[in-house]
Amino acid sequence: MAAVFFDLDGTLLDTVPDIQSALNRALADCGFSPVSYEETVSYVGNGARRLVERAAPAGDHEKLLALFAAYYNASESVLTLPYAGMQELLAWLKARGVKLAVVTNKLQPSTEKLMARFYPGIFDFIGGDDGSFPCKPDPSLTRYAALTMRVPLGKSIFVGDGETDVVTALNAGMVPVSVLWGYRKREVLEAAGARRFARDPQELREILSELL
Repeated sequence: MAAVFFDLDGTLLDTVPDIQSALNRALADCGFSPVSYEETVSYVGNGARRLVERAAPAGDHEKLLALFAAYYNASESVLTLPYAGMQELLAWLKARGVKLAVVTNKLQPSTEKLMARFYPGIFDFIGGDDGSFPCKPDPSLTRYAALTMRVPLGKSIFVGDGETDVVTALNAGMVPVSVLWGYRKREVLEAAGARRFARDPQELREILSELL
């Protein structure tokens, strides 16, 4: 295998508390009730537009999206934390000469800010939603990342916590590996086609060792 691609939310970082905070500020501005942590967890995974659509089905989604993006992109993400063991795992992969990419449905400005803060200098490609490509599970951004890094998709792994990541990997002809510390349950991932599961970064390292 030549490269490992990573999802961000629920895989590299626990971001939901800050997403919930920005979303509830946007909802309050538009006269809607706040959403709970559990509701926010169920809404994330398909990009900011789907997030606000799920949070307020009858709302002005363009206004909500603009407000959420403004609040979240300006946030210092003080509630966001890396998952224990992931920094060491990435350093191990980097030392082996494996190409590393982030492909996420998170807004691009927030993606770049979070990677610079928590994983500086680690990734060869950092791709979020800047409007250039459809969101996952469409594989277009993933294919673009592979072209940019000059790695074959058939020799790449996609690591993520969501069913969206599994389907993205399969759509792109990659090997999906699902982590169980994120925002989706195992049965949801299995229904999407996942067959390899890691309960913690050490188990993920063992799986990647076998595949690499």
